[in-house]
Amino acid sequence: MSRLIVISNRVSAPTGSTSGAQGGLAVAMAAALRANGGLWFGWSGEQTDQFTGHINFQRAHGVTTATVDLEEQDVQEYYDGYANRTLWPLFHYRIDLAEYERDFAGGYQRTNQRFADTVRPLIEADDLVWIQDYHMFPLGAELRQRGCDNRMGFFLHIPWPPRRLLGTLPGARALVESMFAYDLIGFHTEEWLESFCDYARQDMGAVIEDGVARLGDRSVELIACPIGIDASAFADMSKSVNARLAYRRMRDSADGRDMIVGVDRLDYSKGLEERFLGYERFLIEHPEERKEVFLLQIAPPSRVSVESYQRIRQSLEGLSGRINGEYADVDWVPIRYVNQGYPRDQLAGIYRAAKIGLVTPLRDGMNLVAKEYVAAQDPEDPGVLVLSRFAGAAEQMGDALLVNPYSAEEMADAICQALRMPRDERVRRWEKLMAGVQERDVTWWADRFLAALRRAEVDA
Repeated sequence: MSRLIVISNRVSAPTGSTSGAQGGLAVAMAAALRANGGLWFGWSGEQTDQFTGHINFQRAHGVTTATVDLEEQDVQEYYDGYANRTLWPLFHYRIDLAEYERDFAGGYQRTNQRFADTVRPLIEADDLVWIQDYHMFPLGAELRQRGCDNRMGFFLHIPWPPRRLLGTLPGARALVESMFAYDLIGFHTEEWLESFCDYARQDMGAVIEDGVARLGDRSVELIACPIGIDASAFADMSKSVNARLAYRRMRDSADGRDMIVGVDRLDYSKGLEERFLGYERFLIEHPEERKEVFLLQIAPPSRVSVESYQRIRQSLEGLSGRINGEYADVDWVPIRYVNQGYPRDQLAGIYRAAKIGLVTPLRDGMNLVAKEYVAAQDPEDPGVLVLSRFAGAAEQMGDALLVNPYSAEEMADAICQALRMPRDERVRRWEKLMAGVQERDVTWWADRFLAALRRAEVDA
């Protein structure tokens, strides 16, 4: 069997711990690497004064990782710049926040060239190469230029923007053209896949038939393949010692009130300002529910050097302070706003304690929190998932209460409906949601993508 070479911006080496600190992608990649052999290559997250291409190899729990350090300029231009100040906002439909700087684009290309130079000697003739996410769009083309003719796949973990939005990106055509170096490209949803096809067809003259896009002498297969979580493991985790302790802590602190929970990285794409305003609308329209419910919003900071992330933090601090000042009483505050992260086993207990899971991004590639919330529920007395219809997960999770996160009224209505939902309806909705989360879990996702990359027959 061919080895597997996974390449991503950051590498999450397996810990072997049962504390639940690892995310879904790390679990999937580790399992695939243990099954196929090979290695996981990427940036270490560390900086060096001068890039040398030195690789730090480590092996733990059956997985070999290979990481390199980057120069400060690379980090500023490739990661903070092009990846997170240009591509991220654009691909999440926020062209008002996208920054188009030549230095960013140059640093992005240079860093991908450095990745290609470094990883190319590690790739053997029969290896499968699987490249992850928007940090590395051009890496496949760079590897082709270095004589790599292996089967190569790319998976995009964020949305693909509509054609007219993508057209605002300088060099958009060259970026899309570079993606035809891959043999397979995966998206979470049919919507993102169709958006890619629309640009390739209308702006580049690509011919697309039977799930294959052809441009010149290159062809690439396109699939929609939504990522999942390790559902069984997460359900088990919700009954672990640490989860039970977190559950008891939350129930004790709730003092008989119903808890609504939101867990999101602090990012403008997550719709946190809109969520707070929707919750405030609920408090206004249902004064009888005040002091009977509270919102716990967990939002660990990210990308703190990027100005737009500093602004969202300031805005949320101001909003939560204003809402609490307006509606709180001496023995109750409507919003508990926490700027720190928690291990996944503790989150599982927090999810289980919540009557409502509020997952309302303005735009999201998938949003695995929605699936984790479902997996953590008590089958006898499950909570209700309120989910943005603009999250990739909404395509699979139609038994959630789907809302427009831009509408404070819709969110307020959904919160009220969820709080008053009869137990039999909650169980019925949860059972359907859980069946989907279990059927299309993270192993299904990885197996389906790799089967397509090997040109094996893939079940829908």
